[in-house]
Amino acid sequence: MRHFGFLDDRDRDRLFSCAPQEFCVDDDPDQLGVALGATLYTPATRPHLADDIRRRAAAGVVSVVVCLEDSIADADLAAAEANAVAALRALGESGGDLPMVFVRVRTVEQIPMIVRALGKHARVLTGFVVPKFRSENGRAYLEAVVRASTALDRRLLVMPVLESAQLSHVESRIEALTSTRRLLDKYRDYIPAVRVGATDLSAAYGLRRARDFTVWDLRVVADVLCAVVNVFSRVETGAYVVTGPVWEYFSATERLFKPQLRESPFNTHEERSLRTKLIAADLDGLIREVTLDRANGLTGKTVIHPTHVAAVHALSVVTQEEYADATDILDTGGRGGAAASSFGNKMNESKPHSAWARRTLMRARAFGVAREDVSFVDLLGCGLHA
Repeated sequence: MRHFGFLDDRDRDRLFSCAPQEFCVDDDPDQLGVALGATLYTPATRPHLADDIRRRAAAGVVSVVVCLEDSIADADLAAAEANAVAALRALGESGGDLPMVFVRVRTVEQIPMIVRALGKHARVLTGFVVPKFRSENGRAYLEAVVRASTALDRRLLVMPVLESAQLSHVESRIEALTSTRRLLDKYRDYIPAVRVGATDLSAAYGLRRARDFTVWDLRVVADVLCAVVNVFSRVETGAYVVTGPVWEYFSATERLFKPQLRESPFNTHEERSLRTKLIAADLDGLIREVTLDRANGLTGKTVIHPTHVAAVHALSVVTQEEYADATDILDTGGRGGAAASSFGNKMNESKPHSAWARRTLMRARAFGVAREDVSFVDLLGCGLHA
């Protein structure tokens, strides 16, 4: 797999000074977590599921979740299971370039059932997403995946979703998070990322963010996200990749506030029509939330519409300035000290900035480094036209 793999060599050279590198499901879990990018969720009941996954992969999607949980009505579960298995078998039979494919289960029993039903085609399966993950129920899911990995003689991955009421409630939050971390640490090699379910966390308070607000504007939910980052992203204990929560808007209706995308970068790159298209598609709010996600320690994004993928991936590309700072910081070899950045606009301190620099270079391997005259507008344009 490779981000921006739909580009030809000429366009790749035009946009990137360091092109995105290929990766596979056997890579280090932290690198895979960074490389997930925009993880596209799709209900398992979709009638042309295999074709949809192939088409999305060709357009730049590298991680897909086939959902058997909240997106499926209880009465449709058996049909959804059968459809998911049939689609994954079809993908296995056809071969070709495929994204990382996860199945979001609702019970432990679905894990061995799906693996058995896929048979020799289980190679298309990257792993499982476990919703409402807690220390009390999580071990059974993790052990089921370990057993399935042993049976297949290859590692399957697990992405737990933190979204339970225990996390929402302030009196139980810290114990719930720390006990969950202790459990996941025992299965670290199977965990590429920890996901956060902002929709369920909001539901605990009867909230739903409007499209004119980011999840960071819902203070009670933002507090939970900060607590998750605090427990799972500590450098001294081995930081997990924590992914950004879902952006759930994709249709345009009347706006309460002015569009949030500034015109200047679009004017510079002669892309005013693209700005209009993004605003019409409700991508301005998504872009703002992705930017705030990264500022607060989150990586990648859960998405539910294909139009969101290009925006998340364009914003994941490392800039020349970020890359220069990261390499300068790490080139000190841990000797410490501080120096002005090569861009002459900030101070780089070797020791306190080294963890940021390492994570930035992981992102550069996955998404590449943009040329100095290339902006996210250019990258968005090529992604939207893929």
